[in-house]
Amino acid sequence: MTAPPPMRCGFVAIVGAPNAGKSTLMNRLTGAKLSIVSPKAQTTRFRVLGILMRAESQVLLVDTPGIFRPKRKLDRAMVAAAWSGAADADVAMLMVDAKSGLRDDVREIAAQLGASGRRCWLVLNKTDLVTPASLLPLIASLSALAKFEETFMVSAQTGDGMRRLADALADVVPEGPWLYPEDDLTDLPDRLLAAETVREQIFMQTHEEVPYGATVETESFKDHKNGSVRIEVTIYVARPGHKAILIGDKGSKIKSIGAKARQDLASLLERPVHLFLNVKERKGWDEEDARLRAIGLEDPGKA
Repeated sequence: MTAPPPMRCGFVAIVGAPNAGKSTLMNRLTGAKLSIVSPKAQTTRFRVLGILMRAESQVLLVDTPGIFRPKRKLDRAMVAAAWSGAADADVAMLMVDAKSGLRDDVREIAAQLGASGRRCWLVLNKTDLVTPASLLPLIASLSALAKFEETFMVSAQTGDGMRRLADALADVVPEGPWLYPEDDLTDLPDRLLAAETVREQIFMQTHEEVPYGATVETESFKDHKNGSVRIEVTIYVARPGHKAILIGDKGSKIKSIGAKARQDLASLLERPVHLFLNVKERKGWDEEDARLRAIGLEDPGKA
């Protein structure tokens, strides 16, 4: 009698420069919207775990913040979280926007990955937007900076190349028992999921520096007997002008943000949601340890 295939489980970190499509890739692989997505760079602020089930394998995907040159304590904590995610993983996948090519920040990340000696793969994203002839020189340049075991060409937006990548991920994780129940999609607490869903709408519905000057915290998350949930969320902003923009004329903007976030949360949580938003000015929140801890980050200077 043939023995059943062994169970496999392991961590795969998705790293890269801002706006490479890391969150879109994880959402596509898991089939669920676990990481918030916007056209703006630096949307992801902390590591998000997404669980991909493939045959006998449980692939624990770690979506990390984009790696860039930090200025604020928040920025430093985000970049530290990204490199920590890569260090803790069985495999690090460097995701590169094929359309943008070998920018200086991508070159630096690839070189640092190469110097680390960790197992790493190369994933070229947005390959549907470039000519095939332009990919080979890009792969060659990146491969000179780090020893990539595998190279994949995908479009996280359209799904092209994702089946091959998912199959390869299922094969590469080590043998071992699953760490999460089979039907779990993430380890993200519902309170944090609520805050991130609101923050996504701030990115989608406001512009320039406003989304980067705001943080979101869930103050209250209460289940009701009828199956619905009441969620109270506070949006902290660094400047009075940002507060005025977020509230909008006669409250129009905050109502719009709340309406779309409530709709998305009801779909994610699969139950009715009563969402209440409050905007508070808090100068220097992005330098406060308490605000960083509230979104799952730590000051790397205290490590």
